[in-house]
Amino acid sequence: MLAALLRADLVVLTKNKMRLILSLLLPLIILSTTNSSKATRHFGGAEFILGLAITSGIAGTSIMGYAPMAARDRDNGVFQRLRVSPAPTWVVMASRLSVQMVSNFVIALVVLVLGDRIHHLSLSAETYVLVLLVSILGSAVFLAVAQALVGLVKSADTVQAFGRLLYIGLVMLGIFGASGELGGFWDTVSKWSPVGALMKVFAGVVGPGTFGSQDWLSLLACGGYVVVLAALGIYWFRFDAQ
Repeated sequence: MLAALLRADLVVLTKNKMRLILSLLLPLIILSTTNSSKATRHFGGAEFILGLAITSGIAGTSIMGYAPMAARDRDNGVFQRLRVSPAPTWVVMASRLSVQMVSNFVIALVVLVLGDRIHHLSLSAETYVLVLLVSILGSAVFLAVAQALVGLVKSADTVQAFGRLLYIGLVMLGIFGASGELGGFWDTVSKWSPVGALMKVFAGVVGPGTFGSQDWLSLLACGGYVVVLAALGIYWFRFDAQ
């Protein structure tokens, strides 16, 4: 059953190639517009820019891709029909989340390769593996955000509208937080937001030196986001339209 649902969800994903292309648009803009020594210093280093680019890509396809699609399928009765099939509930959700994870992984890989070339990072094979592993963690973070959004908000139109605002807010926090222009309270909020924490982990595995205590705390924060938001999304999610 899981294999059949995976094939069906993968077909849906591959038919919507434009969504994947649009998810790469902002990361490419970030990479190309910061390709100067002044811009790199302004954002705290090329490793932070690469982290921001990958984070914005996987956040976009999760919050503005997965969440509205799940809410729309709920409103259209797709989940209700799947629940009367022999497939268990966890199989239905695992299929969708797994396909979305694959999509996020592809986006992270493309942005990583382009970021390495554009910013002349010359990353090692080990760093590539570490960055992709962190990308999987980032996918889990933002899919948990998306699942919580779908669980707490019942209308598909509201999910789409709120998802856009949430995505823009998180990306803005990451951009201005990395540049140090917020200051004070908002600088702290930016640093510990899902985008800021994930950027710090990316910078820790890409940048020179060891993985420091601040990087471990950011990694722990990302894990906390996954656990708390996934629990909220699973608990409050309803398969029938409200």
